[in-house]
Amino acid sequence: MKPSLQVRLSQHLALTPQLQQSIRLLQLSTLELHQEVEQMLEQNPFLEADDEAGATAFDTPAERQAVDRVAERESSDAGEAQDSGDAVAEIRAEEFGSTEREDWENGTEGDDFDGIRETPSLNSGSSSGGDGDGDEMDAQDRRSSSVSLQDHLRDQLMGMRLADEDRAALWVLIESLDGDGYLADPLEEIAERLAEMLVDAEPAEPDVLLDRLRCALRWLQSMEPIGVGARNLGECLALQLRQRPKTPARQVALRISEQYLELLARRDMRRLTALTGASEELVREAHELIKACEPKPGRPFAQTESNALVPDVIVRKTGRGLSVVLNPDVMPKLRINDLYAQAVRGSRGSNGQPGLGARLQEARWFMKNIQQRFDTILRVSKAIVERQKNFFSHGAIAMKPLVLREIADELGLHESTISRVTTAKYMATIHGTFELKYFFGSSLNTDAGGNASSTAVRALIQQLITAEDVNKPLSDSQLSEMLEEQGIQVARRTVAKYREALKIAPASQRRRM
Repeated sequence: MKPSLQVRLSQHLALTPQLQQSIRLLQLSTLELHQEVEQMLEQNPFLEADDEAGATAFDTPAERQAVDRVAERESSDAGEAQDSGDAVAEIRAEEFGSTEREDWENGTEGDDFDGIRETPSLNSGSSSGGDGDGDEMDAQDRRSSSVSLQDHLRDQLMGMRLADEDRAALWVLIESLDGDGYLADPLEEIAERLAEMLVDAEPAEPDVLLDRLRCALRWLQSMEPIGVGARNLGECLALQLRQRPKTPARQVALRISEQYLELLARRDMRRLTALTGASEELVREAHELIKACEPKPGRPFAQTESNALVPDVIVRKTGRGLSVVLNPDVMPKLRINDLYAQAVRGSRGSNGQPGLGARLQEARWFMKNIQQRFDTILRVSKAIVERQKNFFSHGAIAMKPLVLREIADELGLHESTISRVTTAKYMATIHGTFELKYFFGSSLNTDAGGNASSTAVRALIQQLITAEDVNKPLSDSQLSEMLEEQGIQVARRTVAKYREALKIAPASQRRRM
């Protein structure tokens, strides 16, 4: 082939580093944002926490312009093409929505319908500054003082008189527990791994190690909380039942836990009475004993910090309607170090340290992007509250159909921007704390010709199940018929889908024994 030159004209989209940072900050959760802020505080000397300020602190416009000129000069000398901070601030992330995959089906909802996360315990003044600091500090103290399950067991191990070999084996088993307090791996696999770890020490027979682990397991299962170290649910329940007084009901409960848990889950009273040889009344007493047991012994020691939700937005009823404000406790309070900024201004006419102006500009861009993030969250939240006013008066049953495009068109944003804003961002209301995407739901047809929100239908299904006769629970077909009587057309499969999303068991498992 003969070499030739060709000229092609094409267009491509280039995201500046500042715009990429703006998009990334927008999709971060509150916890991830605070981690990002901590990392930036460590990396950029011009940025510092402003604990005394009530909002993000910016320098004067004159200082900003002076530093911008220094940053532009140093950037041009280094051959880096960077836009100014003012130009970047005008570009919005919604113009580049195609850079992120949509996670929601049809722009309305994902697989998780459980929008209720936590009931807020905010006092009336938490939106006005530092009134909520006391509660927040108490929560932090409780989290910092809590110990893990492994630490709790190690403390008990320190008080036990055991041989060094038994102590080491028990230590290994404690480290092998999962978050629920169960032994994650079989003893045989633990013995094999332990034998590989002891290659440099005195060799030990696998059978000897296995016997020692079995002995250590008995020690572990005698420790608090009762049920820890179990290898399955039946063993966990049996360990707890053996601590109760000996009664006929306890004996039946032990047998059910060890052999017939599957029948108990299906509420098959006929087969349980036949296999255990006990009366129905005794089986019911055994069922109550089993229900009183803790299926996850490690649950009280689980770290609750990751589960505790701090709302980004707070909605309250006022005399003028609904008030939508940002939660000041989640807003980072940052400022530019005035001493370092003055040093950069003083070095404009001399050969100062190269790159200082660019680092200072980086700090300013970071603060602008954080402010823009919270402004966007507030705008979207206000639009959601305006569309879902009935929810704040009557609850989820009054929710209206709402999709991402409606909020995007109203605010002039891209759908992907609304998706980023409503994911992992939470709103505190009088009905509880909800993820913002909880307020979006597809529409279902009604006999009156209107539309009903899928969120409202789920709330109605939950109400119907709550009010049902526990001796004759409602099936999915019956729920579908009851909804149709109220003018809402929902197929049985859709009812089953919503019921499973609400974490409600089928009718056969809801029936009282």
